[in-house]
Amino acid sequence: MLFLLLFSLTQNGATTADWPMFRGNPQNTGVASGVLPENPEPLWTFAAGDVVESSAAIADGMVYFGSLDGFLYALDFATGELKWKYQAADEIKSSPAVYNGVVYFGDELGTFHALDGRSGEKKWTFKADGGIISSANFFSAEPIRSGGEERVLFGAYDNFLYCLSAKDGALVWKLETDGYVHGTPAIVNGSAVITGCDGYLRVVDIRSGEEQQKIALADNVAASAAVFNDQVYVGTFSNQVLGVNLKAGKIAWQYQNSKRQFPFYSSAAVTKDILIVGGRDKMIHALDPTTGEMKWTFMTKAKVESSPVIVDGKVIVASGSGEIHILDVTTGKSLWQFETGAGIVASPSFTAGKFVIGGDDGVVYCFGEK
Repeated sequence: MLFLLLFSLTQNGATTADWPMFRGNPQNTGVASGVLPENPEPLWTFAAGDVVESSAAIADGMVYFGSLDGFLYALDFATGELKWKYQAADEIKSSPAVYNGVVYFGDELGTFHALDGRSGEKKWTFKADGGIISSANFFSAEPIRSGGEERVLFGAYDNFLYCLSAKDGALVWKLETDGYVHGTPAIVNGSAVITGCDGYLRVVDIRSGEEQQKIALADNVAASAAVFNDQVYVGTFSNQVLGVNLKAGKIAWQYQNSKRQFPFYSSAAVTKDILIVGGRDKMIHALDPTTGEMKWTFMTKAKVESSPVIVDGKVIVASGSGEIHILDVTTGKSLWQFETGAGIVASPSFTAGKFVIGGDDGVVYCFGEK
């Protein structure tokens, strides 16, 4: 049965001053508020024990990220000083998410962890049957005073979307798909929107766990779906970016570059005026979110799996060569560039005029104005 999903989002999709989860807000729009300095400089760096593919969460004056060394790190946002680190069961590729002072993330052995954000003390763990790369998202089922509970949702490589009690990790429900659930679920108006390696976009009622919509896409998807108004945006393995209309229950438009055709692993950043996504074709693509028409492209030195962030009329992007650019969101012109010297898969996280990003050499950077 067709599910009519009505949204009441802020105009640019940003919902918080912090950057508490992978794409910054529950709708996965990759949009931040605030002012981005014209010439950011490295304010501090921190060296983890191995590759950092995990994108940082920034909340309550702290920075949280995982590493392939199996540790979840917590740093002081102002200084980069290590506050604590927590050893998980295996490599951490999942980007942590912070909700009500608790840090949630998964590891490659399928253990999902909930830690106290200040102390790093374990609150609870939950075991899935496959690795977890998906970041977490959150929903309050009903007002807590009326007996409702806060829920945490994530996908896993056992083909399930999980919904747990955020308080104690008890399983509320799980929904089986036909492939890996790599991306982070978007949450809007009581529903979770997921894409995965089975070639479908699904809309799931969070209260009941019932599937409300199932829309066939062109191919499998590793990116997290971004939701703005009644449209979902996502890139696929078949070298396309799709705009999917939920009211109509079908693909509204398809974009494919005429000259360079490679898969999209990067998750899109989207406002009412523009959609920006990186490709394995070494390009940043800017599209009209209504029509899918190309507005501009920007060439990098290597494939782009990192997901862009839109802030202050600009976009922060990074590539597998280790280059970080700030581009003009309207023209695609490079306004600033920094070479880290190591590949980058992780995505930038922005708040309070500063952005944080880690690389394949394990070094995490914080950029801002000195």
